[in-house]
Amino acid sequence: MHIPGSIAGRRRYAAALAPAVICSTIFAGPDLAPAGGAPSPSVPAPQLDWKPCVKGSPFDCATAKVPLDYRNPGGRTIELAVVKRKATGPGRRIGTLFFNPGGPGGPGTVQMPQNYEAFPREVRQRFDIVSWDPRGVGSSTAVNCFENRQEANAWVASKPAGFPVGEQERTAYIAAYKDLARRCQQRDPELLRHVSTADTARDLDQLRQAVGDEQLTYLGTSYGTFLGATYANLFPGKVRAMALDSNVDPQAWTHASDDDPRLPTFLRMGTDRGAAAVLDKFLALCGSTTTARCAFSAGGPKATRDKFDQLMRRLREHPVGPWTYGRTVGDVVNSLYSVHPGWTNLAGRLQNLWQGRAPEPSPLPPAPPVPNPNPYLGEEQAAAVFCSDSPNPRDPAAYHAMEEASATRAGDVGRFWTWASEGCADWPATVANSYRGPWNKRTAHPVLLVGTTYDPATPYSGSQAMAKELANARLLTHNGYGHTALTNPSSCVKEYESRYFIDGKLPPAGATCQQDTPAFPAPKPQGGIDSGGGAMADIAS
Repeated sequence: MHIPGSIAGRRRYAAALAPAVICSTIFAGPDLAPAGGAPSPSVPAPQLDWKPCVKGSPFDCATAKVPLDYRNPGGRTIELAVVKRKATGPGRRIGTLFFNPGGPGGPGTVQMPQNYEAFPREVRQRFDIVSWDPRGVGSSTAVNCFENRQEANAWVASKPAGFPVGEQERTAYIAAYKDLARRCQQRDPELLRHVSTADTARDLDQLRQAVGDEQLTYLGTSYGTFLGATYANLFPGKVRAMALDSNVDPQAWTHASDDDPRLPTFLRMGTDRGAAAVLDKFLALCGSTTTARCAFSAGGPKATRDKFDQLMRRLREHPVGPWTYGRTVGDVVNSLYSVHPGWTNLAGRLQNLWQGRAPEPSPLPPAPPVPNPNPYLGEEQAAAVFCSDSPNPRDPAAYHAMEEASATRAGDVGRFWTWASEGCADWPATVANSYRGPWNKRTAHPVLLVGTTYDPATPYSGSQAMAKELANARLLTHNGYGHTALTNPSSCVKEYESRYFIDGKLPPAGATCQQDTPAFPAPKPQGGIDSGGGAMADIAS
C-alpha cells in the first residue's frame, strides 16, 4: 500500500527536565475524565532519559516504554523513539509543543528536525518542540514484514510503480499486497492489532505526562489532524491548545461499514477530486507564464493541459526508461504537495519526459542529526495504521471499476488515489482498540483548524467537515496551494498560530490568510529594498 507524501509519511523525512507550569491563566479549564468508553487501567508515565541525539546535535533523544495494550498494562511493552528541541528563549519557556507530521507512518524523529525551522519563531522560543515515531513506525517498535531490506526491496520491485495499468499489472499488484498481508500475519500478528490511532493517542497522553505538562499543546498536520481529533475526544479535558493543519474529514475516514465499505477511503474523502483541482491549477499557472519560470509551459493554460494529457497518453504506450504512466502520475501527486520547489521541479521532470529523456528523481533532503536518519519505512507501517482505522472494500477485483469511475471525475490522479487503499483488501489484522467517534466532546479549550483552499491530499472540504464535527473549533482559511501550511508557509498563518499557542487567542471568525510566495514567481529584483506591510498585512477577516 502506498499513501503518498504527508499522508503516508514517505516523502519528507521529551521534555523539560523539570515539570513545567502552564502559566497563562487563559488556559485554566476543567479536568475531564477520558471519553469514549470505559477508562483504561492507570498506567505510570514513562521515564524519559534525554541525551543529545548525536554528538553536537541541537536535538535531544529519548526512548519511552509504553504498554502494547492499555487494557493490559502489565503485559508486553513497546518502545517509542522520541526527539526534542529545547525552547530557545531561556526563562520564557511555557511548556512542550508535541508535533505529529502525518502519514500514517510519518517518523517524527526525522521529520520534526527537518521541518524545525518552519515552526513560528516565537513558538520555538517559548516551547520545547517534541515529536516521536508512533507505535509501529520507524525507530519505535515497528511493523516490519521482511527479514531484511533486500527482501523488502524485492517485494517493491514485484509490483508496478504508482498503480497498475492493464490486467497483467493489476494481477501483479493485487498479488503483491496479498503476499504482504501473509508476511505481516506471520511476523508479529499481536503488534498489528495494537497500532490504531486510538492506541497512539493514549501514547501521546503518556508522553504529555512524562514531560510534566498538565494539559496538551499539539500541532498535527495531515493524518496528524485525525490523531489530534482522536486525542481531543478521548481526553477532552487535557487539551490546552491544539492546531490541526490540513484536516482529514473524520467521518469520511472512519464512517463505513466494516462488512460492506462500498468506496475506498480516499474516494470517500474526495481526495481524487481535490488532487485533480490542484493539478488543473498547476497546469493553468504553468501555462500562464514563460518556460523560464515553468519548463512545461506550452504558452497558455489550455495548451499546457492538452500537452499534459498527450504526455500521459504517450506514456501509457511508451514509457521513458523506468518512467511508466503509473509511476509518473504517482510522482505528479507527490510533487503537488510542496509548491516550492516541488512545482518547479515537477515541471522540469515533465518537460524531460516530453522530450523523451528520463528525469533524475528529486534529491532527498539533508539527513537530520539523529541516531537513525533513515529508518525502515516499509509500506506495511502505513497500512497497519490505516487499515486499522478506515474500512475499505475487501474484494480486490472491485478496485478496477472504482478506478474507472474515479478517472471519469478526476482524471489520471483518480486512478492513483483509488489504488492507494487496495492494500487493505487482504489486510490480516482486526484492530483490538479503535475510536470512530463521536467527535463532538467539548474540549477544555478551543481547537484551531487550518485548511488550504487547494490541497492535493486533504481537500479544504475536510477542514470544513472537521470544523463542523468538533464541538469547539475555529477554522482559519489558508488561500493557497499544496499540502499543509507548515510546508507551504504563510506569515499570516504563523502569526495567528503563535498567538494561539502562546496566549490562547483565536483568529477572528472567518479569517483568511494568503500564501507568502506564489507559484512560479518572477525572479527577485536586484538592488533596492522591497517594502511590505508586515506579517499581518494580508489578513482579511
